[in-house]
Amino acid sequence: MSRIAVVGAGPGGLACARALHLHGLDVTVFEREASRDARWQGGTLDLHEETGQAALRAVGLFDGFLAKARPEAQDLRGVDPFTAEIVLHQPPSAGDVSAPEIDRGDLRTLLLDSLPSNVIRWGSAVEAVTPLPGGGARPALMDGTAEDFDLVVGADGAWSRVRPAVSSAVPEYLGDSFVECRLEDVDARYPELARLVGPGSFVAKADGKALFVHRTSAGEILAYARLAVPRDWYVTAGVDLADPESVRAHLLTVFGDWHGTMLDFLRHSSEFVNRALHVLPVGHTWEHVPGVTLLGDAAHLMPPMGIGANLSLVDGTDLAAAIASHADLDEAVRAYEATMLPRAAAAAQACVELTAALNNGSGVSANDARKELNDRILRR
Repeated sequence: MSRIAVVGAGPGGLACARALHLHGLDVTVFEREASRDARWQGGTLDLHEETGQAALRAVGLFDGFLAKARPEAQDLRGVDPFTAEIVLHQPPSAGDVSAPEIDRGDLRTLLLDSLPSNVIRWGSAVEAVTPLPGGGARPALMDGTAEDFDLVVGADGAWSRVRPAVSSAVPEYLGDSFVECRLEDVDARYPELARLVGPGSFVAKADGKALFVHRTSAGEILAYARLAVPRDWYVTAGVDLADPESVRAHLLTVFGDWHGTMLDFLRHSSEFVNRALHVLPVGHTWEHVPGVTLLGDAAHLMPPMGIGANLSLVDGTDLAAAIASHADLDEAVRAYEATMLPRAAAAAQACVELTAALNNGSGVSANDARKELNDRILRR
């Protein structure tokens, strides 16, 4: 039986491992985090019925997803940044589950709980992967150990340590940075802000700046302040990213002409995380390398249009299905790449075009953009 290693316990890597496990295949997941609870997993994901939900159906986890999903979080609002008035409201239709939100932590727990505990090797940071002359590949870990596998799957995200085994591409800065703000216990502590966000999310934007705000299931609000700035903006601005008050003061200055209610999302944030946006080139591809392949952001890092996690789930289940249906492992990986790479190229191009349309005020809504993205992907 082939030995398969998945590097990275994100949604795509875990979906791949779950599907391989269901097919009775030998899979090991290497994850650099020390444990499943080592860190907070972040905000929410909207899983689309055509992609992410379909992948969860394929691995028998759709009912578990529905139990944690929040269809009401599809509620989308547009807010005037200078008046704090709602100028656009797109509530979901009754029974609409086309793209419900689920907290990242809940999705990860669902996937982890579907795997035997010995599948995940926690605290195992892969430093590099070397393809072997006779086939297969060897992951080398930060602790100095190494082990040979018939296939190594890079599911380790934007700064993948597996990618260099097949491609010289590196992520490029998109020209935007998001500063993540986190407000806790919002219904009790900040009811006015909670009412403005509603059950889902809102966006406010003007003059190259934007605030993207959404709820989590834990009574929190996450707000993302978008800045069109150089990657090292905090250096030139004299901002200490380790000092919340330094970040807060800078953001309040940058957004100073916005309505006070908008600024309250910045004033009341308990922490700030700088997230510089990077992408891989549209149409990123590679010459097939026996023993190594990629999925998710490791293969096709895109602008944040809500499609990345969905595609990673599909990538993971597609790869496992190809392996299960081919007698030859290398032919299975070739078949997977022949489907995944064109699909990713179409999605990446659509993300670029739709991001531009959203940013230039052309009237495209986030819901319209999501539908267009899925249409293009499904046409592949």
